[in-house]
Amino acid sequence: MAVQQVDPVRDRILREATRLFAAQGYAATPIQEVAASAGVTKPTLVYHFTSKEGLRDAVLTGVLAHWQAELPRLLAAATGKGPRLDALLDALFGFFRAEPALARLVLREMLDRPDDMGARLRRELQPWTTLLAQAVRMGQGGGLLRADADPEAFLVLVISAAIGVVAIGDHAGALVSPEPTVGAQTRELTRIARTALLAPKEGK
Repeated sequence: MAVQQVDPVRDRILREATRLFAAQGYAATPIQEVAASAGVTKPTLVYHFTSKEGLRDAVLTGVLAHWQAELPRLLAAATGKGPRLDALLDALFGFFRAEPALARLVLREMLDRPDDMGARLRRELQPWTTLLAQAVRMGQGGGLLRADADPEAFLVLVISAAIGVVAIGDHAGALVSPEPTVGAQTRELTRIARTALLAPKEGK
């Protein structure tokens, strides 16, 4: 099987478009700004992506493909041996912390184009999150996780909270003093999620 060659120009345009769309929003980012940031001309950008809408589609396809590549690792953490919940939460939050621009971009797209983004999430990610929910149910069946927890609702809340903390945590920290770091916020979110899902030990 032939190895697909990466086009460095196309890849650079995608990286810059992802960064700018995440920072400024799609509507507020002129296509010329993306081209200049990537060090190419506007005609070169249009050659690769046809239009600004084509560029947006390629950016979101790349973001969701990146998530798809990571979800098997999350599933392995959820179904492997040892402290499964901690491993799952650490893998989930670590992924978003490593890619903050992706979290910001997805949050913007959910607000700006909810119908389109919802369709993409159902098509690209829901098969994997369904497996994660099944892993939670396995833990419930084994008595490790709370029987009254709703697996799907739990996953939506935890993933949404992880996206939100990474996307706006630096700014939302201004709500209190001293201002908590994003790392402190994700650690607290992990504690809350663990407390909400782990079944209490007998005698406690």
